[in-house]
Amino acid sequence: MAAAAQSPTPSIREAFFNLALAIGITVAGLEVGYLFYSRFPYDPVGYLVGRDFVNTWVGGELALSGHPQSHFGVEAYNTLLAEKFGPGYPLHIWSYPPHLLLFTWPLALLPYATAYVLYSLAGFILYLAVASQGRWRAEHLILLALAPAVIVNIWCGQNGFFIAALLVGGLLQLDRRPVLAGVLFGALSIKPQLGVLLPVMLALTGRWRTMIAAAATILVLLGLTCLVFGTGVWAAYINDAMPTQAKVFLRDYENFMVHMPTVFMNARVAGSPLELAFLMQAAVSLAAVTALVWTFWTQRDHVLSNALFVTTTFLVTPYAFNYDMVVFAWVIVSLLDRDDNERWDYWLMLAVWTVPFATVPLGIAGLPVSSIPLVAFGARLLWRMHKDAVIRPSTADITDAQRLRIA
Repeated sequence: MAAAAQSPTPSIREAFFNLALAIGITVAGLEVGYLFYSRFPYDPVGYLVGRDFVNTWVGGELALSGHPQSHFGVEAYNTLLAEKFGPGYPLHIWSYPPHLLLFTWPLALLPYATAYVLYSLAGFILYLAVASQGRWRAEHLILLALAPAVIVNIWCGQNGFFIAALLVGGLLQLDRRPVLAGVLFGALSIKPQLGVLLPVMLALTGRWRTMIAAAATILVLLGLTCLVFGTGVWAAYINDAMPTQAKVFLRDYENFMVHMPTVFMNARVAGSPLELAFLMQAAVSLAAVTALVWTFWTQRDHVLSNALFVTTTFLVTPYAFNYDMVVFAWVIVSLLDRDDNERWDYWLMLAVWTVPFATVPLGIAGLPVSSIPLVAFGARLLWRMHKDAVIRPSTADITDAQRLRIA
């Protein structure tokens, strides 16, 4: 229940909007400058513009070949990239579960630049359509469009738009269309680390139809992948692709670490031993799961609960990138108009808003602090729900009329 007595003055909300917009425009300007100084189709450091979209586009070609598994290993994959784009092309690793190829192969039928533009545009439109929740308020659309995570996702040529649409769409459809929510959550298995808490939340809230639909969707996707590419594609993914991803934790591919605003990667960027980094991540992961259980054990504020769920999703895993944080734009816009926001809430939202862009320069500068805003934001959400539970009278002491007002 929102507490109107604690409502911030309009100037605080307006200041947040102006600062968030200024940050978004600045990051977008840097992206334009990056493109301006690029020797198209290559960027200033030798990547194709769109960087990680190379994996999506080349993966589509591999899917059309019928034997994508032959290039899941890092050496074979980078040899292929050197053959296609020239010797010395910057290192890439194949990290996606094979069933992603069921969705991306049509992109390989187009030239790289055309496919990249269409992929980014289609994802952006889908994300806006889902995250706006059908409420076409200009200031909300502006923030959703200019969130730093949005710009970073386009710059990296990543799938953050689609991940956000699947996760947000599933959360929004839980009550109205539980089977559809399950299908969306099942499709989110293309990035399994971002769905690891979904079974916990769904079980706590007794959403068994959604769980069954999600499991069935995953099984169908796995079965189709085996049918199209053969069962060996999963063996290759486990034996070749996954060990390469594990080497990121060992600092074999250190350049990827500064893109991850997780506790583990912050610790590794700071030079902490592997054991200490895992211990720190384990402590935060345990706290995140505990917070999730407390939040969903009983019915609490819907918007705050969803915000806490998204936040704990990024706190519980050591492997999440800045471009995956597009979903936080929806979280922040959802919280923006609440009448119980305080000054701290706006400052924390602004910090989380900035993380997707700031994590890279902070990491390069040896300041591994990009996970701190997420930890603080999650803690604040917990406090707000706890305070709301204390303020809300017990149902045993209220009249029917009061109960209707609370509902």
